[in-house]
Amino acid sequence: MTQPQEHPAITSPLHEAHVAAGAKFAPFGGWLMPLEYDGVVAEHTAVRTTVGLFDVSHLGTLLVRGKAVVSALNELFTNDLGRIAEGQAQYTLLCDESGRVVDDLIVYLLASPGVPSADDDVLIVPNAANAGYVADAVAEVLPAGAEVIDAHEDMAIIAVQGPSADAVLADVGLRPQVDYMAVTRGVVAGAEVIVCRTGYTGERGFELVVPSGDAVAVWNLLVTAAQTHGGVPCGLGARDTLRTEMGYPLHGQDLGGEIGPVEARLSWAVGWQKEGFRGRQALLRRRESDLTPRLQGLVMVERGVPRPGMTVHLMPGGPQVGSITSGTFSPTLRTGIALALLDRTVTAGAEVVVNVRGRWLTARVTALPLVPTHARD
Repeated sequence: MTQPQEHPAITSPLHEAHVAAGAKFAPFGGWLMPLEYDGVVAEHTAVRTTVGLFDVSHLGTLLVRGKAVVSALNELFTNDLGRIAEGQAQYTLLCDESGRVVDDLIVYLLASPGVPSADDDVLIVPNAANAGYVADAVAEVLPAGAEVIDAHEDMAIIAVQGPSADAVLADVGLRPQVDYMAVTRGVVAGAEVIVCRTGYTGERGFELVVPSGDAVAVWNLLVTAAQTHGGVPCGLGARDTLRTEMGYPLHGQDLGGEIGPVEARLSWAVGWQKEGFRGRQALLRRRESDLTPRLQGLVMVERGVPRPGMTVHLMPGGPQVGSITSGTFSPTLRTGIALALLDRTVTAGAEVVVNVRGRWLTARVTALPLVPTHARD
């Protein structure tokens, strides 16, 4: 019998730089990406206190251009692109007709200074594993003459996150004057880059979309600048602990399947007043139900680290009221934390117990985010 062939993992344009720096790697959405360099706690702490650099080139990079592109996308994604203008960004969702979230992503309406055009120019950044599906869905709704280009082989994405993010960019010649959830352009090491004022850590920060051929030169400059401010390169392990403290959902764990935007507290990312988008009727039914559970934060009162799939109860051996979707140790709070899908009867401030490998450990239901966010500063 012929054995199925395994597809080799995709590597970032920065892969050799990570190898040289001693990174530990892990598979992620079909990619082989840095998990950590000198430890998740140290890297997490650097982002909260100074600055951290992340290679997030595994994220999808879809470039869409053509007449009436934004209008077409507005009939596909949940959020209302009519709320933003050129040079701004929007978090949104792609659902199927049953209201299940296929992916969550960010749409950037790119500005082209000095280039008058009747065409829309859009950057879409989906999750790594879903980029192909999103590209196909976008292609289906585009008007004649418009196109979507999968540019993941042509572009790298570098995230600069933390209180010293602006200082690091200034050191490499960038001083972007953009608000949160906005986008502009700049030049680093002679390379034209797209500068996005977004992030997944809760700290003030930026993402630089860089041509692949220039990625190593830009990365090296940023690493040198970050080190002068006490910053470090970071792996996806720290990215996960940072986003969990913020309560940012991870597709495939806290979002998707039976967890839709209503359950994940993402109703703000749905343009409910729009006439139509994929899955609208199903989402309206969920919104009107009194039985729909909600994603909530948990902070462990007793020592232990909750993990996805662990059950949540009102008392040891009592009725189950939910389950953990993401769980980790919080370097900021120095205790275990989790995101959990809980019955609506369980509200912030309540104490519950989590079945951690047969031990009943107390946790407190806590409003999200679990630590203060500075992303909008």
